[in-house]
Amino acid sequence: MLTQHMLKYFDDIIGKGLGLDVIGQLLFYFAIFMTPIALPLAVLLSSLIAFGNLGEHFELTAIKSAGISLVRTILPIFFFVLLLTVGAFYVNNNLVPKAALEAYSLLYDIKQKKPALDLREGSFYDGIPDMSIKVNKKFPDGITIKDIIIYDHRKHDGNRDVTNADSGKMYTIMDERYLKLELFNGFNYREGASSDQEMAGRKKSGQSETLSRTEFTKTQVVFDLSSFNLERTDKKWFQGNRIMRNLSELDADIDSIDRDMLQTRLTHYTSSKTYFSYYHAKDSLVLPEELYELKIKMDTSLLSGMPEMIEPYETAQVKAIPDSQAVKVDSAKQRYNEEKNISRRLNAQRKSVVKKSVKPRGIAAASSKKKVLSDSAVTAKVDSIFNLPASNNTYESAANKARSAKNQLMSTTASAKDYATDRKVFQIQWHKILASSFACVAMFLIGAPLGAIIKKGGLGVPFLVSILFFIVYYLLTMTGEKWAKQGIISPVVGVWAADAILLVIGLVFLRQARLDARLFEADFYNVVFDKFKNWLIQRKILPAPALK
Repeated sequence: MLTQHMLKYFDDIIGKGLGLDVIGQLLFYFAIFMTPIALPLAVLLSSLIAFGNLGEHFELTAIKSAGISLVRTILPIFFFVLLLTVGAFYVNNNLVPKAALEAYSLLYDIKQKKPALDLREGSFYDGIPDMSIKVNKKFPDGITIKDIIIYDHRKHDGNRDVTNADSGKMYTIMDERYLKLELFNGFNYREGASSDQEMAGRKKSGQSETLSRTEFTKTQVVFDLSSFNLERTDKKWFQGNRIMRNLSELDADIDSIDRDMLQTRLTHYTSSKTYFSYYHAKDSLVLPEELYELKIKMDTSLLSGMPEMIEPYETAQVKAIPDSQAVKVDSAKQRYNEEKNISRRLNAQRKSVVKKSVKPRGIAAASSKKKVLSDSAVTAKVDSIFNLPASNNTYESAANKARSAKNQLMSTTASAKDYATDRKVFQIQWHKILASSFACVAMFLIGAPLGAIIKKGGLGVPFLVSILFFIVYYLLTMTGEKWAKQGIISPVVGVWAADAILLVIGLVFLRQARLDARLFEADFYNVVFDKFKNWLIQRKILPAPALK
């Protein structure tokens, strides 16, 4: 199973010049990561082989003749499988998330790593930054090379610096951190613009460029290979993935998603007044209970220094507060009352200022009084306003508001769907940690009775039967998770359905093994067919056979 899993990343690993230590780490971490899948299959195969050997050598028959039932024979090993299930849960909950974090972070760094230095005959190699090297012939010693061409692009001004050599030597130095080329019998061609070259890289009209050629008998060129090193990324960027979380961390993630969903819904309810302003006065929409409680918590800033917000003191339930936090609560209450008193005083001052303002006198005072319209006049004025023809600006404003409301609704709906999908994913992983551990019990209840029925040991028939049931288990698990993510079934049903179905099949096999049923013999099915045929005859569905 490890080989099958590693084949998916074969192309990302080969050709990177990785050391044995890196490959060993990757295999070790992925081996731990594959434990939840491999362990149930191992339990199924081992139980089939063990009880198949007992049945093949008639040892189960001898045990039964001594008055020991099959269930009593299986019971000690069943207790061992329970202990193995507990160990599998510990591995799934503690070791597998850490191994997944190490494995996939290392695999990401391997993918980002450049391929190893590989100069091929007759082709240009561009792996070294800003350099292009061509070697026409490489000798078997791996060092000597012939007919070398080097284009230096470090100035980013085209092919203006070219080195051509007849032969040379190529090897790494200083712990493979640098590549050293010793070139023999060659020329260096360097083309440069005049000193009056413009900033854009173009020469002025009438000016010429310089060309220099340098001949050498021996020269040395050193290239930095630091870009070929494997650089590790900080693991904190990978810790949010569901497969790298244990049960407690998944619970915290689910709670965070629930809180974000409630905040999104509350934001939509509170901002709806802006997009549906004409219906605000007659709006009868009431906040759901959970949103109302969240709104109270968010509006309360009494205990801002504490990790959790509580309800306002007027509506909060009496809760036991530790002595260490009692001082904070008292100070928060005092600060809240002081701010409340200050707000009341400011409102009273504003009202007094309004009352003391200078009132107009004489004609101005008389004209400042508003005329009180009768009901008929008010009705006529309103009707005249509504009967006015709407302008283009009115239509455009209404359309813009409708588009804004639509976009807001679509954005909120999309956010809610994303949160719901993420919550299902984390719930699936939470139940998967438990279900993959319990699969050991279900596989044992299939393997032990089935081995007693088949009565075949070795790696032949048991191996084929194990693969068959493992494929069934794998398909049921994948289908259940897929339907759970799509919302067709709940995450609990989607994850636990495979274990439940296999457990029922195992109990059926256990019953048949206790009765010494011959499920894999033709005579057994002939007897079943005859019983079914006689039942049809008694029901007069089939005609009775003619007497001879």
